[in-house]
Amino acid sequence: MRLLTRLIPLLLLASLLSGCGYNAIQQKDEAVKASWSEVLNQYKRRADLVPNLVQTVKGFASQEERVLTEVTNARSRVGQINVNADDEASLKQFQQAQGELGSALSRLLVVTENYPVLKSDQNFRDLQAQLEGTENRITVARGRYIQQVQDYNTYIRSFPQLITAKIFGYQPKPNFTVENEAQISNAPAVDFGNAPPQQQPAPAPGH
Repeated sequence: MRLLTRLIPLLLLASLLSGCGYNAIQQKDEAVKASWSEVLNQYKRRADLVPNLVQTVKGFASQEERVLTEVTNARSRVGQINVNADDEASLKQFQQAQGELGSALSRLLVVTENYPVLKSDQNFRDLQAQLEGTENRITVARGRYIQQVQDYNTYIRSFPQLITAKIFGYQPKPNFTVENEAQISNAPAVDFGNAPPQQQPAPAPGH
C-alpha cells in the first residue's frame, strides 16, 4: 500500500511532463547534440587532410610559400578553438576560423592550377578526391544541424512546451549564420581539372 502511494504521484508527474513536452525536448536536444558531433567530425576530417595536402604541394611548388603558410596558420587557428555550440560568441568564432581555413584552401587550389605535374600526381589526385568529398559532407552535416536547431528552438518556444523549457532551464540554441542561403545546400567548388587554359606568351619577332 505504501509503495502504491509513492508510485501514484510519480506516475502523475511523468504523465504531466510528457503532456508538456518534456520527453520531446529531451529527444530534440539529443538530436541537436548528435548533429553537432557530426559537424565537428567532418570539420576535423578536413583539418586532418591539410598537412598532407600542404606537403604534397610543397614538393612541387615550394616557391608558393605564402599560400602554404596561410593554409597552415589557418588550420592551426582552427585547432586552437575550444568551441561551445551553446554559446553564440563561441560558435561565431568557430565559424569564422573554419571560413578562413576554407578560403585559404581555395587560394591554395587556385595556385595548383599553375603546376600540371602536381595536378597529375596520384597522391595529389587522391587528396583532391578526399577533400572534395569532405567539403560535400561538411555541407550536408551543417545543413542537418541547422535544421535540428531550428526544430528544437521552434518547439521550446511553443506553448505549452515553453513552460516546461523554462522550468528545466532549456534555452534556445545559437545557430550557424550564412551570408548566402545557397551555402547551406551547395558545397564549395573543388575542381582541379577544368581550369581555363593558360595563355602562352607571344613569340618574339623574328623567331
